[in-house]
Amino acid sequence: MIFNSEQLSVYFIAGTQDIKWGTLPHILEQALKAGITCFQYREKGSGSLKGQAMKEMARTCQKLCRQYQIPFIINDDVALALELNADGIHVGQDDQAIQEVLALFPNKIVGLSCYDQAEVMNANALPAISYYGIGPIYGTQSKQDAKAPIGPDKLQELTKLSTKPVVAIGGISLANRQTLRKTGIDGISVISALTQAENLAAAVQALR
Repeated sequence: MIFNSEQLSVYFIAGTQDIKWGTLPHILEQALKAGITCFQYREKGSGSLKGQAMKEMARTCQKLCRQYQIPFIINDDVALALELNADGIHVGQDDQAIQEVLALFPNKIVGLSCYDQAEVMNANALPAISYYGIGPIYGTQSKQDAKAPIGPDKLQELTKLSTKPVVAIGGISLANRQTLRKTGIDGISVISALTQAENLAAAVQALR
């Protein structure tokens, strides 16, 4: 799948541990119908699937994304992304070295998490990276080891430094999305704003 920055606009991230009611495939299909532009499968933390169950869930989500022609990205798990021939992978600074990941995923979407100026500048030196996930912007419940929030002003500063498209990550909600859209980013990524939405379709539209 050819990457373009518009695919970052409404970037949905979720795993089974994020689902409070219903199932991940049901929530994902609702979100796809409503207009999300990218999906990242992130199975991490308390209550997450392991082994074969995780692989089967990933395949189910991948089929849905293909049906709606939306990129299917896997978080961190290089082996799973290769086995499923996912559209791409997203890694953090403490995961497998980005140079190794880029070598394993030629012609795929590769996202890298960045937190500060040094990480952005280092990433700028690697032209094969597709996009940066910058954050956390606000406090987040989805990551136990999350760093201190950088806030929208720092986000704007780092986005200006970035030579690649930027998706904002961390604590993003319907209440703060308009502030972030003014910082020059290409998109916003959300978990609970959709998995816990009373009206998922309306939430997706509000995030656009």
